[in-house]
Amino acid sequence: MPTTLITNIGSLVTNDPNLGTGPLGLVADAAVVMADGLIAWVGPADRAPAADEVYDAGGRAALPGFVDSHSHLVFGGDRTQEFNARMSGTPYTAGGIRTTVAATRAASDAELDATVARYVTEARRQGTTTIETKSGYGLTAEDEARSLRIAAAHTPETTYLGAHIVAPEYADDPAGYVDLVTGPMLEACAPHARWVDVFCEKGAFDGDQARAILTAGARAGLIPRVHANQLTYGPGVQLAVELGAASADHCTHLTDADVDALASSGGATVATLLPGAEFSTRATYPDARRLIDAGAAVALSTDCNPGSSFTSSMPFCIAVAVRDMRMTPDEAVAAATLGGARALRRDDVGRITAGARADVMLLDAPSHVHLAYRPGVPLVSRVWQGGVRAA
Repeated sequence: MPTTLITNIGSLVTNDPNLGTGPLGLVADAAVVMADGLIAWVGPADRAPAADEVYDAGGRAALPGFVDSHSHLVFGGDRTQEFNARMSGTPYTAGGIRTTVAATRAASDAELDATVARYVTEARRQGTTTIETKSGYGLTAEDEARSLRIAAAHTPETTYLGAHIVAPEYADDPAGYVDLVTGPMLEACAPHARWVDVFCEKGAFDGDQARAILTAGARAGLIPRVHANQLTYGPGVQLAVELGAASADHCTHLTDADVDALASSGGATVATLLPGAEFSTRATYPDARRLIDAGAAVALSTDCNPGSSFTSSMPFCIAVAVRDMRMTPDEAVAAATLGGARALRRDDVGRITAGARADVMLLDAPSHVHLAYRPGVPLVSRVWQGGVRAA
């Protein structure tokens, strides 16, 4: 693979304070060299080594590729009518998941694969170079396993979410469904997943059920993460920290004890905030300021799914987080890159430092602040993924 030099970068976000100014490690008038899929060199443009190919950034800002650590891309059907009803005054109660379950079961493998490919590509055009995605719309052992097989063709970050809701067939026997999720379904899905997740929420799975599911997943070699405290207060966050989950996702309704637990985890359990869900359901936004000031590690992700957050745009989530969740532009950018990497327990992405994967995006703007300053504008002008032009 030829080496590539990106030079004349107006402002470079490295996410390494040792390389530049502030927590983002900003370097002005910068250059980056990519070789063999990795970052080989970072520094001032006037000191850059020679490379086989040279790309002039023209003073644009450069950032690490976004790391979207929470999405649901394996689905069939459409929930436009649900969204329209919700925007017309019908509250969201998570019941629409069953609509997607029926459509996903009816979809062919080819149809589901095309859906995942479409939204991974859509996200990449907006700067996302690492994406996690989940099962959870099949809710049978066969459908959950095929969902994960399909997802794994597009990303190594796959999550077993058989515990999204209780399957319709088990509506009168939730304990039986937990047995399925922790038994035959887990056995079928574990070979195709890295993570295990559960929707710990009223109307889905309570704390005891969630503990059983996550513990069984961990015994099968999967790392826990938790849908926690989205719709109301509950045990999800405390359970995530107790079990050493990589992330507690949503974190919309938090007690002081929940915040303290996340902060005291020392970043081991990341609070992953999903503002697209609140935007799309007209719900209360998470208080990112409260979490950050307490010392908790925070990530931003899209929660891309057909029901409650049908966006693949990390720039959109950054803009909403700055506007409505009291994050600074620097904090939001860090959460969408380095924060997502931490939520996936990755140290090779989310930063532009020597040895990291060469995931770099250029903005058609002089600063990363424009991601929040110019909401809704398609600012991502070029993307390299593993050192290869991807968008």
